[in-house]
Amino acid sequence: MSPFIFFWLVLKSSLLATSGLGNFPQLFGDLTAGGWASERQFAEALAVGQITPGPSGLWVISLGYLLDGPRGATLAAFAISLPPFAVLLIERAYRRVGSHPAVQGFVQGLSLAVVGVFLVVLAGLLRTSGLDPLALAIVAASTALGLIRRVPVLLVLALAALAGAAAYGP
Repeated sequence: MSPFIFFWLVLKSSLLATSGLGNFPQLFGDLTAGGWASERQFAEALAVGQITPGPSGLWVISLGYLLDGPRGATLAAFAISLPPFAVLLIERAYRRVGSHPAVQGFVQGLSLAVVGVFLVVLAGLLRTSGLDPLALAIVAASTALGLIRRVPVLLVLALAALAGAAAYGP
């Protein structure tokens, strides 16, 4: 495997991940399907990542080392560091131009797009799980709480998850 492909796969999975192990499924699928990594190498990289101190996402550096030595580890470290640095750069740029009417319009449009995607995903989830009254009540209560700006989104998600687990759990 070329270093460029490895770098791109790690960067892509880092851009789409939401946590330290969030990039695992995509990397596993990409690297094992291409025959570039084995399940054993993933298991070893995860084990090293779990026993070493620091963020859990650093397991990718171990995987890079197992696949391509020091060059692979360096490429992996650089690839997983780029998305957070990009967020910092975007935030700095937003501070400078955030009050411009065009930027405010873009952010409002993006917010509407996110709401649209949310509604499509919500409709899909409700269609697959069924439209029973309890699920609709959880959705309605979560939506109402989400519209109150004083209630943190994580609290709304946690309450909805608890209600769903209590209602539908084993």
